[in-house]
Amino acid sequence: MPDPNTAPATTSAAPSRRHQWFDNAVARTVLSIWAWIVLVVVIIVWTPMVFLVWLVTLPFDRGHYAAGYLFRKLTVVHQVLNPLWTFRCTGTMITDPRRPYVVVANHQSFVDILLISHLPWEMKWLSKQHFFRFPLVGWMMRMAGDIRLVRGERDSVIQAMAACKDRLQKKTSVMIFPEGTRSRDGELKAFKDGAFRLAIENQVPILPLAVNGAYDAMVKGDWRFGVSHAEVRVLEPISTEGLTLDDLPALRDRTHQVIADAVHDMRGLPRTDESGPTGEAA
Repeated sequence: MPDPNTAPATTSAAPSRRHQWFDNAVARTVLSIWAWIVLVVVIIVWTPMVFLVWLVTLPFDRGHYAAGYLFRKLTVVHQVLNPLWTFRCTGTMITDPRRPYVVVANHQSFVDILLISHLPWEMKWLSKQHFFRFPLVGWMMRMAGDIRLVRGERDSVIQAMAACKDRLQKKTSVMIFPEGTRSRDGELKAFKDGAFRLAIENQVPILPLAVNGAYDAMVKGDWRFGVSHAEVRVLEPISTEGLTLDDLPALRDRTHQVIADAVHDMRGLPRTDESGPTGEAA
């Protein structure tokens, strides 16, 4: 029996028509300009709304769940107004949004962030420091309680992991891209250890997400958006109950394999048999 929380699949006709109409240089350029303008306008409109929710809920919502949830939903408005993209969320959605998870996903492009933000629960994102410097967006990230990280600085990593622990204790999930950076070719890379260490040390489950189609939506190094039908699939949680740091490599590689298999399924490709590549220390 289909899961009632699983989004229905869309037909292939819509993506085909979309490619036929828009997948050319002129259409992509014009519609990308439109989509960037829409994004800026939505951000301008959204900022005072997020501030108001943050201010009103501050006395009783110390985890900034409400402000963060509203912040992510600006991506829904943008996607509706961007004719180049269609997004869908599939898989089994979690039933308790205040059950904390360490959420991990493959990272194909900047659009992953917009796509994953369509999921119907709030997560605090581990993000590079430069995102917090953006006007309006950076302010909303602070109000949402997102977590900054300066890559290559040990003290920053320690502080970021402490902040992640704080969010988990406030019953909010934490979202981490374990590859550490966007893929240059859309293929899944090795996972670093940080997300899995966090999950084991705090005894919270891993929630894997598989992303497909976001690479085509915006290729790294090109300011224009692409024509894309992107999907994020919520996979079964992986328990860390009773695990120790000795189990970290197996947990990391198991999660890598689960996501790799899901991405292959979403692409209509056969699953791989590899156990997953060796990760690096975060």
